[in-house]
Amino acid sequence: MKFKILIAGFFAFSALTGCEKLLDADTENLPGIEAMYQDTEYARGLILSAYVAVPGYYDNSEYATDDAVTNDRSNGFLQLATGSWTSANNPFNVWNSAYSSIEYLNLFLQNSQKVTWSILDPVLSEFYNMKFRGEAYGLRAMYMYYLLRNHGGYTTDGQLAGVPILTEFVDASSNFNTPRASFEDCLAQIYKDLDSAEAYLPVEYGAIAAGGVIPARFNAILDKAPEGKRREIYNYVMGDRQRSLFNGLIAKSFRARVALLAASPAFLNGANNSWNIAADAAAAIIDRKGGVSALPATGGTYYANDAELSSVSNGVLPPEYIWSKNLQTNTSDQEAAYFPPSLFGSGRMNPTQNLVDAFPMLNGYPINNTNSGYNASSPYANRDPRLAKYIVYDGSAVGINNTVVRTGSGAGTDDGLLRRETSTRTGYYMKKRLRMDVNPNPAATVGKNHLEPRIRYTEMYLNYAEAANEAWGPTGTGSNAYSAYDVIKAIRRRGGIGLQNGDPYLEECSSDKNKMRELIRNERRIELSFESFRFWDLRRWKLNLNETARGLDVDGSSFTPIDVERRAYQDYMYYGPVPLSEVLKYNNLKQNAGW
Repeated sequence: MKFKILIAGFFAFSALTGCEKLLDADTENLPGIEAMYQDTEYARGLILSAYVAVPGYYDNSEYATDDAVTNDRSNGFLQLATGSWTSANNPFNVWNSAYSSIEYLNLFLQNSQKVTWSILDPVLSEFYNMKFRGEAYGLRAMYMYYLLRNHGGYTTDGQLAGVPILTEFVDASSNFNTPRASFEDCLAQIYKDLDSAEAYLPVEYGAIAAGGVIPARFNAILDKAPEGKRREIYNYVMGDRQRSLFNGLIAKSFRARVALLAASPAFLNGANNSWNIAADAAAAIIDRKGGVSALPATGGTYYANDAELSSVSNGVLPPEYIWSKNLQTNTSDQEAAYFPPSLFGSGRMNPTQNLVDAFPMLNGYPINNTNSGYNASSPYANRDPRLAKYIVYDGSAVGINNTVVRTGSGAGTDDGLLRRETSTRTGYYMKKRLRMDVNPNPAATVGKNHLEPRIRYTEMYLNYAEAANEAWGPTGTGSNAYSAYDVIKAIRRRGGIGLQNGDPYLEECSSDKNKMRELIRNERRIELSFESFRFWDLRRWKLNLNETARGLDVDGSSFTPIDVERRAYQDYMYYGPVPLSEVLKYNNLKQNAGW
């Protein structure tokens, strides 16, 4: 039987995605699957299709948390957080897109060995195939991680369930009614695929200079080539031009993410999901970077480091980035969406007072600590320097002309509280992610380079700190050379905390695992703010989802707290639903409890 495959666009298909099948009977002038054996672009298109659906890093899910609200009243995350989250209305649904991509990848893995990647050089052909298979295994593991994070949970019979595991292409003749695998089995499959990705891919792409050493694990193939061609083949397949693609370091990063998820309170369900595994997975990345002292000095402002972003070329990323989307040059879209209205922005992301209160004082103490020196009549004085970098508050200077923004309801400008549709609802605007040297004014637009990350080193350092503290306490190291304390000290010092006084609050936490846990979680909240982590962190920690989003109305020296938006989560919402459409179609798919 012949088949056709549509790889030009990306669409939902096949089992578990809401459509009947991926492959239909062939029609005239449409190539069958056999065509990929000789057409390498056709074959490679299967992998490229999987890259299309990689979830975005800036998804603005903060709107559904205690960190932010939005002035876009029709936003899906706002609706979700205020009572409209159902298994049929789920902005966090990745079921269709992830399984569609997995199907592409499975089809590739089942056929790639038959593809002639080079008609002139069989060693080059074999080496290409290994590299492409490594990408496919890594991407499949990545999609399984997102499926597990977004849809894993406890079913009504009390079992911790994962998602269906598909490792073979599901064609029209297959049984689509596939049950969910256990959470443990899903973890095992993810780790197996990541093992394959790391075996087949370089840790990082890049040409090896004359005299350089090719990683030994590639010798089994490259030794078949003449000595003078080994490096040439390696550089052609694994060299500089591949840098934007899935590599071994990305695989290690997803291993760290998976292990941290599995060890977290919401999913901890056995010895194989332990904190030490998560700590060691993150440590492998930190060690590769060079240890705690190698924490990128400019990582806290990765989104606005002009010298770094202006010099990005040939896939070489700034020091803070492990993986990113493609560089966007001369753009102002982010600023147009999030700048205050007086600066020609739509002000969509409104940070909460809840988040502002999470920033400590310059001396390192939380604002509610008696040693902090916090003054409610001057709430932004002597605060953590990251507050002024990440959040626009009343009196902040913003934009290309350092325009002073007034956020109070009586400010008399469109930047003031609830003045217009694009004004703040909380008294704050987002500053992180934005470049102050951009002008979104349609009459005089000034754009700059933007590089959206997919994985940052700071996340991996924070992953280690969290897991290491749980595994070995604040100053324990396991088999590693550094502790949770060491990492958090480096992160806080980079942010400007403890430079003058030695950070006594950190020292106080260093002897108390519970206090260190709270400090680590708070540092994670600050460092990863507006990067789409808070929604998932609250759930995997099983913390209160229903904190009312608060704001502050500033009128000169008067500060009036306001309640902005109440949350309406139920206890079962720590775990996301399986899509209702799939449960209705396939009776072997058990729904998570409560949905």
